[in-house]
Amino acid sequence: MHAHPINSVLIIGTGALASLVGARLRRAGGDGLDVTLAGSWPEALAAIERDGVTVDERHGSWRAPVRAADIAGPLPMADLVLVLVKSHQTERVAPHAARAVAPDGLVLTLQNGLGNREALERHVGMGRVAQGVTSMGATLVAPGHVRAGGDGHTVIDSSCSAGSADGDGRSAPGSASSPRAAEAARLLTAAGFPTTTSGDLDALVWRKLVASSAINALSALRGVPNGELLRDPSARAKLEEAAREVGRVAAARGIDLGADPVALALQVATDTAGNESSMLQDVRRGAPTEIDAINGAVVREGRRLGVPTPVNEELVEAVRRLESSTVRRTGPALTAEAAS
Repeated sequence: MHAHPINSVLIIGTGALASLVGARLRRAGGDGLDVTLAGSWPEALAAIERDGVTVDERHGSWRAPVRAADIAGPLPMADLVLVLVKSHQTERVAPHAARAVAPDGLVLTLQNGLGNREALERHVGMGRVAQGVTSMGATLVAPGHVRAGGDGHTVIDSSCSAGSADGDGRSAPGSASSPRAAEAARLLTAAGFPTTTSGDLDALVWRKLVASSAINALSALRGVPNGELLRDPSARAKLEEAAREVGRVAAARGIDLGADPVALALQVATDTAGNESSMLQDVRRGAPTEIDAINGAVVREGRRLGVPTPVNEELVEAVRRLESSTVRRTGPALTAEAAS
């Protein structure tokens, strides 16, 4: 079965990664690809509607004429709905994804943590949601203005669930091949985000969780880019132990990571040394973090399986304390990005 080309993309989110992906998709697709960013952050919506999205890259800055839409209002029907909000917002945006996706379209989540696909499936329906993992990086400079980080690599699950999935990111049996997922991968690759598909989603999700759990919380607590964690002996030791804990939980679930978890985390921290993690960016702008969907998910699964996760528990509590002192109660703004 061959899917017709993707001619319209709706990105739910108006933050760093959403802005970068939207701008590059629009530039690559030209007038033949309609790209809309939907959110509830008034300043971002106004800036994008007025000027499109401005992207700063090493070779200079450029601008793409991306559309903007208030997520609570009318949304364009889209062949591909890309969800790039924080995990704690997934349940709230899922009904909007469901009403915007075309009958033969696909909803794709590249979010951090566990449970996002399942939340979307409850509203969109089984077999219409694909999950991916990405190491793309981006930093929001201002509303509608983003600085590109490391492009990394993106992998999309090559099957959409045709049966049930458990709530912790484990693929359902009996999945059917999704030509739309392959089409989405081609589209992202053409836009400058190297993307492949894979049938082994469990290992991919947990490999990403190893790196996110080891790096994000520590970078937010220390207030430093990812690479600085490797230069501080105490931070590095905690990073390594957090990764080991995630590896033990994954093993208890029967998931083969295919690599040593510490080596995975250290490699990501090295590859993204200059990047500020999304959790650090959240803390700096006084926004809620994804601690519950990342380290919190590891802790919950560890308790269920009887695997101790004291370092991840410590990180959860420390970030929650930090959040309570920094989060501005200014209402929900769908401004988040997915990258570590």
